[in-house]
Amino acid sequence: MSIDKDIKQASFKSEHQKAMVNLIFTYNWTTEQLKQLFEEEGLTMQQFNILRILRGSTKPLSTLQIRERMLDKMSDSSRIVDRLVLKGLVKKITCKTDKRLVDVTITSKGLKLLEKLDAQEDKMENIFKSLSKIEAETLNTLLDKIRQSN
Repeated sequence: MSIDKDIKQASFKSEHQKAMVNLIFTYNWTTEQLKQLFEEEGLTMQQFNILRILRGSTKPLSTLQIRERMLDKMSDSSRIVDRLVLKGLVKKITCKTDKRLVDVTITSKGLKLLEKLDAQEDKMENIFKSLSKIEAETLNTLLDKIRQSN
């Protein structure tokens, strides 16, 4: 279905405006699709993102380092980490080089949860099942180009 029909808007000021509206609408749509997967595990998308960041790191990270790597740069990484600590998915440890700082690591419980979610990666990729590999590559190129326009 086209964006015109999805949002019931017959015309746009320009193709650029239509592309912007389409991008926002599609972001919200894909976010809702992914949220459903994470809600089954009691996670938010930001929590999932932090778990993936920590799993991919070879060493503990500070909350500032986590925030730098997050997809959602507006997130309060400290608060999200605290919620993950309460769930037992990550733990805070005193920084070895500066005792005033705290580093974060993923726990075995967090790793097991990610393994469970990894098994559902096909569901995540199914969101884009209508795109060929070449179309997905083109979309990535176009999205990168939009972000580089500033």
